[in-house]
Amino acid sequence: MFTYTITPRVADTDALGHINNTVLPCWFEEARTPLFRILNPKMDFAAWNLIMARMEVDYLKQIFFHSEVEVKTWICRMGNSSFDVMQELWQDGAVCARSKSILVHFDFKTQKSVPIQGAMRDDLLAHLQE
Repeated sequence: MFTYTITPRVADTDALGHINNTVLPCWFEEARTPLFRILNPKMDFAAWNLIMARMEVDYLKQIFFHSEVEVKTWICRMGNSSFDVMQELWQDGAVCARSKSILVHFDFKTQKSVPIQGAMRDDLLAHLQE
């Protein structure tokens, strides 16, 4: 499991005084960076090999500007060329949001998914949790 801490910005809030719902997918993406590095260690966009097929977000509690947010990230399913990522946003000891994403190992030249193999697969499996 990866953990990542986010300090909410004033710009992340909305007229209702809480963190705007459109901000959370960006936070989830930022916290997936360690997974991106497993698939593309140099973070080279010319060699990018990952696409998102789906993302779900459940908003459980309001998140506020006043304190940091911890994002927990882990893999919950490993397929041949895709994997599912679960994430939770925590603030003040409570889960405030959950996300499930399906990421696909992808070859942009052929426009097809490709198997995840070798060390890349092993590194991802190290973060597999039910």
